[in-house]
Amino acid sequence: MSTVRRRNSDSSRTKARSPRRAKTKRAAKADAALAQTILDTPMDYVDHEQFHVRDAKRKIFDRAEDVPSPDTTWYRPLVDDVIGSRPSESSTRSSVVLTGAQEQVIFIQYNYSRFRVARLQERIGTRKPTPKQTEELIHWYRLSRTLRDQIAETNLALVLAMAKRSRSKDVDFSDQISEGNMALLRAVDKFDASRGFKFSTYACRAILKSFSRQGIKATKYRQRFPTEFDPSLETSNYPEERRQLDERERAQEVKQIVLANAADLTDVEQEVLHHRFGFDAGRNGKPLTLAQVGTLIGLTKERVRQIQNRALLKLREAVESRCLPRSDRRSNDMGGWRISPN
Repeated sequence: MSTVRRRNSDSSRTKARSPRRAKTKRAAKADAALAQTILDTPMDYVDHEQFHVRDAKRKIFDRAEDVPSPDTTWYRPLVDDVIGSRPSESSTRSSVVLTGAQEQVIFIQYNYSRFRVARLQERIGTRKPTPKQTEELIHWYRLSRTLRDQIAETNLALVLAMAKRSRSKDVDFSDQISEGNMALLRAVDKFDASRGFKFSTYACRAILKSFSRQGIKATKYRQRFPTEFDPSLETSNYPEERRQLDERERAQEVKQIVLANAADLTDVEQEVLHHRFGFDAGRNGKPLTLAQVGTLIGLTKERVRQIQNRALLKLREAVESRCLPRSDRRSNDMGGWRISPN
């Protein structure tokens, strides 16, 4: 009995471990895929003398001054205020402004993280990374992304300030903000903190230059396409709608000729056309077949067909006399004026 209980206990432990092992395998597979993506994309960095000293990691991270994290809760409301989508008194007073020393610290940390990724890329090359190399590669890559986001979020106010300073009539303000954010990220990647300048000095110029390029593109586009963009034109079905309108107008004209008997139709011919094409609303407007018309007026199906063809020939001549010059009446094949039962 105790043996059976022991086996059941071992079985339950195995089942409990299975989901954990599956989760671990999925995580390892995801890490391997991410590592391969990182290896396939060369990593650029701004070099610094501290990267090549002994015990660089400890000096750059452990002994460095703490850099406060930004508070971006002000950003979305303030953008809405500038655009005009919501009235409020939001401001950037809650944003973080870094000192020159703090900027030095965070930019050195950011570029050192990218430096370590680049070194691992060179070391691994085209070979498959070991588990330890994969872990180290992902660690430095994620750290670099985190530091990059922190720098960009800290300097979001620069984008708004430059956007309000150089607003363009040809560019939507939200598009201008997006362009400024992309310019800010490019500035973060290229800024060299070792030169001793503030990041805002470099970033403001980069953002303004991106706004200038965006304005030039918008001006060229408006010169080439001066009309306003109309989304409905992208899904326009004008040719088909025009064709259907023409057909309805022609059918209505033929109907008026029949009702007014402008084609000198006989009583039998009018009766056949009324039944075949449903011209008369008093007859419920429903077309009948040749056999049904023949039964109704006491003629054979073939005889009804002959009367219908003769009546249609008279209608064609009446339409030609109204719409076509005399020289073109014989050459017209009646294709545009052909009518058929619904």
